[in-house]
Amino acid sequence: MTSFEEAETEETVTCLHMTFYHPCQEKKMMFRCLNFGKREQVRADEMAKFGRDSNICHYNLMDTRVSRIQFALQFYRKLNSSEYLFEIKNLSKRTKLTVNQTELGYLNKIDLPWKCIICFGDYQILAEVQEGESMDYFETHLHLAEAPVLQERSLPSLQPIVENGISSSIFLSEGKSPTEIDENE
Repeated sequence: MTSFEEAETEETVTCLHMTFYHPCQEKKMMFRCLNFGKREQVRADEMAKFGRDSNICHYNLMDTRVSRIQFALQFYRKLNSSEYLFEIKNLSKRTKLTVNQTELGYLNKIDLPWKCIICFGDYQILAEVQEGESMDYFETHLHLAEAPVLQERSLPSLQPIVENGISSSIFLSEGKSPTEIDENE
C-alpha cells in the first residue's frame, strides 16, 4: 500500500463566509482588527463573539457605537440529524439586530439561514454557510465589501417596495398581509 492509500480520509469543514460593509469604513477603519481573506478555525464548543471588547470578542469592531459584545454565533448539530447549523444571538442591550427581515432584541436568538444579511446600526454583513462534516471545529472566512451588501448581492431590501402607490406597511400594521387578486374578479 502507498502512503496515499493509508492516509486518513480528509473531512470537510463547515465554513462561515462573512462579507462586512459600513458606509464609513474607509474613514473610520472600524474593521482594522479583522483578518480579511484568511480562514480562521474556531472550536465547535466556543462561541464566535463580535463586538468592540477585545478581552471578550475574537472579532473586534473598532467603533464606540458597537456594543462591547454585539452578537455571538454558536455552532451546533441538529438533534437526530447530521446537519450542522449556526445560531445567532443578539447580545447588545442598546441595538437591535436584524437577520434578513427578522428583528432580534437583547438575548433573542434564531438559527442563521444558509445565506442571509445581518444588520445593526449602519453595519451590513452578508453571511453564507458552506457545509462541512467536522464536529471539532468550523472556520470563518471574512471579506470586505466595497459597496453595500444589500445592493451588491441583489438580495431583497429590508424596506418595502411600493408598486401601486399604496404602502404594504399599511396592511402589515393591521396584522393582515397583502393578497393577490386576479384582474377579472
